[in-house]
Amino acid sequence: MSNSSGVTVDDIRAKAREVEDAVKQTQETAKDTATWAVGGLLLLLVLVFFLGRRRGRQGGAVVEVYKV
Repeated sequence: MSNSSGVTVDDIRAKAREVEDAVKQTQETAKDTATWAVGGLLLLLVLVFFLGRRRGRQGGAVVEVYKV
């Protein structure tokens, strides 16, 4: 086979390495984003939980029921 197109095996390997590096970088970025998102969600959940407990302890209206 003649190499008339000018593409060599080394060119293909270099491009494959570039793609692999881009995928790894994207994967690391996605992991960081997911970690921050989960942390924020947990913080929000804890905040809502404690605010709900506080509101529940304040007491509600006192309802008296009389049997006639």
